[in-house]
Amino acid sequence: MVLALLFWFAAAENELEQAIRAFTRAYAMVEANAADPVNPGPVIYEGALAGMLRKLDPHSVFFNPDQFQQLKELERSTSKGFGTVVSVLPGRVIVLQTMPGTPSARAGIAPGDEILAVNGIRLDWLDMEQLIGLLGETRRREARLDVRRQGSMHLLQFTMKPEEMLSASVDRAFMLNETTGYVRITSFEGETGKQLKEAIEKLGGASLKGLVLDLRNNPGGILPSALECSALFFPEGTKLLSIRGRARQEEETLVPKGVEPYKSPLAVLINEKSASAAEILAGAVQDHGRGVVVGVTSFGKGLVQSIYPLSEGSGMALTTAFYFTPKGRSIQRRLSEGQLRGPQENSGAGGIQPDHVVGFDRQTRLRAALDATGAFTSFATETIRKGLRVAEEFTLENATLDDFKIYLSERGISPGVSEWSVDREWIRSRLQQEVFNQTLGVEKGDEVEARRDPQVLRAAELIAR
Repeated sequence: MVLALLFWFAAAENELEQAIRAFTRAYAMVEANAADPVNPGPVIYEGALAGMLRKLDPHSVFFNPDQFQQLKELERSTSKGFGTVVSVLPGRVIVLQTMPGTPSARAGIAPGDEILAVNGIRLDWLDMEQLIGLLGETRRREARLDVRRQGSMHLLQFTMKPEEMLSASVDRAFMLNETTGYVRITSFEGETGKQLKEAIEKLGGASLKGLVLDLRNNPGGILPSALECSALFFPEGTKLLSIRGRARQEEETLVPKGVEPYKSPLAVLINEKSASAAEILAGAVQDHGRGVVVGVTSFGKGLVQSIYPLSEGSGMALTTAFYFTPKGRSIQRRLSEGQLRGPQENSGAGGIQPDHVVGFDRQTRLRAALDATGAFTSFATETIRKGLRVAEEFTLENATLDDFKIYLSERGISPGVSEWSVDREWIRSRLQQEVFNQTLGVEKGDEVEARRDPQVLRAAELIAR
């Protein structure tokens, strides 16, 4: 047995030496014969090293200095931006809200403004992926915006520099009804645990009769933050997860002593974009029967990513182990590419399967048309500028709905009687949401949206039993 191991190690070492020699020879030939001088930094770090990591698994990645800096910003819960909340439609970007004291507010951008171009690039020429990519890139450097404002004959131009600002990962907290609270976590960052506790206390803390915790579209983030959030719902000593890997002993994480958990009924919302740390929290709730998990099957990413700094400000994330739920379930779906295949006991389905499967609200032809054209936002902007008075208890009147129907017909959208009847109350809710977005803020608009969301409604119903 010992002799066989020695032969194996010798063969592996010889194979490694051969591969390194082959790479060295290839690089020497490139350096000597390439048409232009070779910059070794990008070739080695962004070429060879990044390519090596891609062959391992989709989640082991190389970070150039800018990307590695963004990762550090995530840990500090900060990011750069202009402080503008926008609605992104195909080829269109409409401002919903500007945050006080931010570059966009100081520049004079207002709700309802439509951004037509960024740094000379027309947005109506871009598909959705290109549009989102451009907006993300814009937050890193000075931007010049061409803006159309309703009621103005002239195109407006604004030039802004992005500024570092706090990024709230617990961005929504409100009461769905008299007894049930709703909290949304968009990612797990440095301050998420503190923000979650503050949000729950704001809603009533221990006096809450139910809590809906929304982890939909949450891609994960920092593991300690997810564990800190999980510990708010379990007694001390409760197992939250275990970690197993080839180069490390199995580790278990328990709820620390001295934590006083919330005991109200709990529902966790997940979808196909809930991943990693979000799945760890949902899995712990499900395994211990602490609450119900509602929605659709989560993404299935149960990998431990270890971060290693490299030279020149770069770094890499390397998969070094797997996460398991308290009952030993691997949430990692089996990968089709790379050398990493996942734990043998994984069936291949992956993800967290909800206790109650609830899909999304159906998309009718009329709803799709109204969303795609931006009719809700445009009509809300026009109506508000005509003097619509909005308060917390505001409800959209039937007369405003009739005005909206006329507004649509003037723009070539004329739904039939049956189409309008089926979607009438949904249209009322969407219009009210857009009015709130531009007058009381996007958070108030999100409250309206949550109260018509079938997954939220089902979760609240389950914990009220």
